[in-house]
Amino acid sequence: MKTNYEGIDYGCGQANYDTKNNIRYGVISINEVLQAWADSAEPHYIYTCPYCGADLKKGIDAKRCPACYKKIDSDYDFDMLEPVSWFLDDGEYMAEQRQDDPDIFIVKSPYYTYAQFCSPCAPGACYLLSPLDHKADNNRCYCFGHDFFESGKAPYKVYSVETGEEITP
Repeated sequence: MKTNYEGIDYGCGQANYDTKNNIRYGVISINEVLQAWADSAEPHYIYTCPYCGADLKKGIDAKRCPACYKKIDSDYDFDMLEPVSWFLDDGEYMAEQRQDDPDIFIVKSPYYTYAQFCSPCAPGACYLLSPLDHKADNNRCYCFGHDFFESGKAPYKVYSVETGEEITP
């Protein structure tokens, strides 16, 4: 649903923002791009000692915990490990979805759009499913291209970061 209300920048220009390109991070529900996300995203794990919870800098290759010195059995100790997030970093897009969050944060993309600021839960980012009906430089945010959507068309206008031209499906 398009809106003319730009929203409130709870990040005050300091959070969820690419200072190099002056483009904000885009946020979109995983349900909008589920198949493309499932095909593209990779799991991200954080390995901790099963005995004391200390971080294992060597991850699954750790033989002994650096804090409690107990032996780590990588064939057994990480059987039930769940990813902490899913990420995409393919040279074109950079995005992440945390395990406990149904939203994907797009932090790098060859595309942008104009959308309303998110709530205080994502300060400074813009919610892609609330596209603006006008261009507002303060609300320019990264987005997925048309090919991420099953219909072949994004629910917002898509512009090229390189040229500034609108990309049509």
